[in-house]
Amino acid sequence: MAYKLVERPDLTLAERLYLPAVMKGLSLTLKYFFKRKKFTREYPEEPTTVPEGYRGLPALVTDDEGRTKCVACSMCEWVCPPEAIRIIPGSLEEGNPVEKGPKEFTLDTLRCIFCGLCEEACPEEAIFLTDQYEFCGESREEMIFTMDKLLEIGGTRIKGVKKWKKESDAGFHNKGPIR
Repeated sequence: MAYKLVERPDLTLAERLYLPAVMKGLSLTLKYFFKRKKFTREYPEEPTTVPEGYRGLPALVTDDEGRTKCVACSMCEWVCPPEAIRIIPGSLEEGNPVEKGPKEFTLDTLRCIFCGLCEEACPEEAIFLTDQYEFCGESREEMIFTMDKLLEIGGTRIKGVKKWKKESDAGFHNKGPIR
């Protein structure tokens, strides 16, 4: 297969000086500078409304009985690209219908990229991305959120997976294998 060589046309003097391109750019800038209405948001006095589906700070949630929905499966930790989540699993007290939960759960907000993969990977719907975009600290240690801080931000979520309910409580009946 033979390739055809394409000749490039010679540039004119004006094109070589780039003057017409510069003038065109300046005229566009001046048009927007003088003719457009200015938009200024008076932040923080005028709060910003975030759009639907905004991915802000991740937070842990509790169920309607005040129990942490997280079962320390570490799915969110494994799927996190910047490795911002750290979970140390621990066993829960006697009488709980779930055998383990997080002993420690930390989120390094300086590393978090707010991608939402932790929310998608969680089988228990225990971690959610909130619409909170304002958070700050005076040191790196203040930007590492513990489980208590994440539960305070997340609050209670009633809808969704109920890990504490047994199949008989939820109205399911085991009728043997499907044939």
